Amino acid sequence: MLTVIIPVLNESNTIGNVVQFCFRNSQVTEVIVVDDKSEDGTAEIAAANGAKVIISEVRGKGLSMKDGIQHATNDMIIFLDGDIDPYPEEAIQLLCDPLLKNEADFVKGSFSRNAGRVTELVAKPLLHIFYPGLAGFLQPLSGMIAGRRSFFKKIEFANDSGVDIGILIDMYLMKARIKEVNIGYIENKSKPWEGLGKMSKEVSRAIISKAQVQQPVEAIEEEIYSLEAINREMNQTFREKLSGFHKMVVFDMDDTILKGRFIDACAKAFKFVPRLEDLRFSEKDPIILTKRIGLFLKGKTMDDLLDVAGSLAMVDDIREVVKSLKEKDYIIGIISNSYTLITNYVRQNIGADFSYANQLEFFEGKASGEVNLPSYFFASPDSYCGHAYCKTNALQYACEKYNVQFKNCIAVGDSRDDRCMVGHAGKGVAFGMNDELLSKIAYRSIKEKTFEPLLAIA
Repeated sequence: MLTVIIPVLNESNTIGNVVQFCFRNSQVTEVIVVDDKSEDGTAEIAAANGAKVIISEVRGKGLSMKDGIQHATNDMIIFLDGDIDPYPEEAIQLLCDPLLKNEADFVKGSFSRNAGRVTELVAKPLLHIFYPGLAGFLQPLSGMIAGRRSFFKKIEFANDSGVDIGILIDMYLMKARIKEVNIGYIENKSKPWEGLGKMSKEVSRAIISKAQVQQPVEAIEEEIYSLEAINREMNQTFREKLSGFHKMVVFDMDDTILKGRFIDACAKAFKFVPRLEDLRFSEKDPIILTKRIGLFLKGKTMDDLLDVAGSLAMVDDIREVVKSLKEKDYIIGIISNSYTLITNYVRQNIGADFSYANQLEFFEGKASGEVNLPSYFFASPDSYCGHAYCKTNALQYACEKYNVQFKNCIAVGDSRDDRCMVGHAGKGVAFGMNDELLSKIAYRSIKEKTFEPLLAIA
């Protein structure tokens, strides 16, 4: 029999459905919701749906997890997040199966979305250094886990963002049998950029603190100093090699390079126009919107999608203008909310140097419906803009990669999605008349469907 523990704080919108989801698994006999003194009725909703509710004395996920374990009556325990709705229907079964089959003592859940910036830039590099045996985990910071109560009772729970990586390391050090399982597709909102620095600090502190107990301080310091030296030399070499490139022009793709929008052309070709319009009206979160639009393309082949892209005409003089800009030593790029399959097709056709876009996954030549959002779209503590997910973050990434200052960058776009990028670039260009505000913040507006005026700006 299974106990599900859910630490929560102000999750009234989702907790009822999460508790109901848990009880749909016949092996779940107990759902414990540990509430960190929510102020929105979370505890009452959880109790009304059959959960055992515990009010935590002190706020913090780690202490809530510990409280839940102390009240659990089953040996096999699953931890879930209270803000995910819906969960994949088989999520609980996938998490508990390795325990029930005696194949593992601890199970780490991963899910179908790209790993976050803290995972890729902080957790994984530090695990490679201090715990190489854990470096292969796709999502070491995932909070969806399962394990035996006897093992959980032997470990310490950090009371901040380092709790989940700390549990993984402790299980590893106890020589518990650990398995990572993919529980399916999950939509969850990214953390605000303001919280990334704090989370990075807490995660790195958890990893290094545990390493200090296992390794001499001198060895840890040597590893860190070596990493700093390597990064410093690589960065210096990288900048020296690219020092000749000082100028960049970045184009949006849809309704800018292309005379139309790729996804709109797909909607017409594959007959999902009404569903696309309804989704755009109802879903305002850009990340979730991108994920759900990708589901409309499930089952389509690469050739299907490239045929649609090929049916869209490009602005007549784009190739000639790109050629002229490159003769002036400009790096040319595309930054789009579309898909790399399409932006790379356009990049090759116009002679651009790079393209950044979302990654539509394919399995056996067909789109799976999954969309990975690359880390360069997400904010960091050093981001120029205040958006968690934005083209400006990708532009900043491109400028850092190609050693180009923002003031030497021209950004060309047509819609509200381009406002931030156009506003932050040294010279922002509003192309067409699709967005009045974009025209007002831009350095220059081009009303006609021609890029020739860019040559006078460059």
